Amino acid sequence: MRRLAIPLLLLLAACSPANSQPAPPVGTKADRLLVDKSERVLIAYAGNREIVRYSGIRFGDAPTGHKRFEGDERTPEGRYTINGRNPKSAYHLSLRISYPNAADRAYAKARGRSPGGDIFIHGQPNAWPGPPIARDWTDGCIALSNAGIKQLWDIVPDGIPITIRP
Repeated sequence: MRRLAIPLLLLLAACSPANSQPAPPVGTKADRLLVDKSERVLIAYAGNREIVRYSGIRFGDAPTGHKRFEGDERTPEGRYTINGRNPKSAYHLSLRISYPNAADRAYAKARGRSPGGDIFIHGQPNAWPGPPIARDWTDGCIALSNAGIKQLWDIVPDGIPITIRP
């Protein structure tokens, strides 16, 4: 039985999203975030130093391309800021991303559509009983494990820039 347990644990670890890391030193604050959608990573920096990296992050159900309209289930691309937080979110903690910006609003308006909004970095749904959802599932947000968003929550002040790359 024990010979089966170790390979099974290794298999489970390989299949689950690896999106939490050891916490940065106490008191460390990020001054910018980078999300690379194609690599599925979110990196927090202090100065030019990477302080934490989350891999296996999840996006909207349509992860390719920039968010253009409400309901398109895409995650925005470009430069934004973290402009708020919600400790009582329907998901385990959430950090608001400043989407839409002026260009996003103008693009949607020119086409008679709404650009949408309420884009966050957040954890898993509060009622979710299992491990992190292992597929793209949000309506355009960036999802981490609950442990990952708790770490990020503690090191990310409001107002810092976030760059989201394709």
